[in-house]
Amino acid sequence: MSMHSECTKVRAGVSSVQFSAVDDGVADYYTREFLTASSPSDISWIGSLQLFLMYAPGVLVGRAFDGGYFHHVEIGGGILYVFSIFMLSLTRQNQYYQVFLAQAVGMGLGLGLTFLPSLSIVSHHFRRRRALAMGIVVTGASAGGIVFPIMLNHLFSNPHIGFVNGVRASGGLIAGLLLLANIMMRTNSFDGMKKNNAMRWDVLAVIVKDRAYMVSIVGAFLTSIGVFFPYFYLQLYAIDKGINTTLASYSLTLLNAGSTAGRLLPPFLADKFGVYNVLLPSIFAAASMLFAMFGVRTSAGVVVEGLLFGYFSGGYISLIPTLLATLSRDISELGVRMGLAFTIVAIAMLTGNPIAGALLGTGQNDGGALLWWRAIVFAGVCSFSGFAFMFISRTLFVKQKGRQDV
Repeated sequence: MSMHSECTKVRAGVSSVQFSAVDDGVADYYTREFLTASSPSDISWIGSLQLFLMYAPGVLVGRAFDGGYFHHVEIGGGILYVFSIFMLSLTRQNQYYQVFLAQAVGMGLGLGLTFLPSLSIVSHHFRRRRALAMGIVVTGASAGGIVFPIMLNHLFSNPHIGFVNGVRASGGLIAGLLLLANIMMRTNSFDGMKKNNAMRWDVLAVIVKDRAYMVSIVGAFLTSIGVFFPYFYLQLYAIDKGINTTLASYSLTLLNAGSTAGRLLPPFLADKFGVYNVLLPSIFAAASMLFAMFGVRTSAGVVVEGLLFGYFSGGYISLIPTLLATLSRDISELGVRMGLAFTIVAIAMLTGNPIAGALLGTGQNDGGALLWWRAIVFAGVCSFSGFAFMFISRTLFVKQKGRQDV
């Protein structure tokens, strides 16, 4: 089999994993129908913890990946993820702890085992156009973010299907995609999955002394605190400002549509001009679009904000894995580098939106109005701070490499 066809299979397989790694479309249903006895804040912790656990096991999973256990963690994580989906279908209405265990804990840990290895393996097969390959792969998650909310809303609202059968149908679809992905994906043995070397702790000790790498993690941490704010709150913002509720319900779809484009063009440019040289403008533009939310007052404004912010945030999301690969001295340490970075960024995923939500308030003790300015400024300042640290990381890396096209 040719290298081109093998790489194509790997890319298709990894995209299947990324497409499966989405669970949009249920939070609103929980609030309105299924968990009416729980507050929106309590319900938001389900998604936040799931997102946290998707990244938190990064160090351990990354070391296992570097040690040659790719299919072990992929298959184990896939089984846990699908099992948890079907357990979610057995939960009862207003039994918060059941939903929390099945979705936040079970599905979160399942994703934590499958997500990082499916990203890391791309760097084993693509060198010349690594950024573009990574961008195509993570586009799968955006595609899932477009399809799943629409699909689940239709399934849940259908009286002949409902929540139980809708969840089971999505579980069957995801099981098929993960099976297909595991058949297609292969590690590149030539790159040396050396168990005796990859699993040593001294490898991690060397990595944490890499200043450009560690500063980039700080930048990614701060950016991630703010950059996911619209994905959680743009719909509520549009409704609160009296904008068309039907259009507002598609705000997440608009964000993911923009993100799909953002995960393709910036990686293509990064292969030509350098990862930092495209990543930094993407972060700056995304942070600027956060402050642009203050000007959103019409349906057209929601569309423009959703598409543009989705595009620039998609560029950021797609280029971070490529940046970590660029900072790696050797392909054998890639899993640990990605794992450590994702573990730290996971804390931002867990805390960023609850903090923004607390700053937003409830509207009950604030004259009946949500305090959007506090939440938007918090998200924007964090993202601009992330840009500053990422710029410092680039400066350190340029000194190390002695060239500007990075």
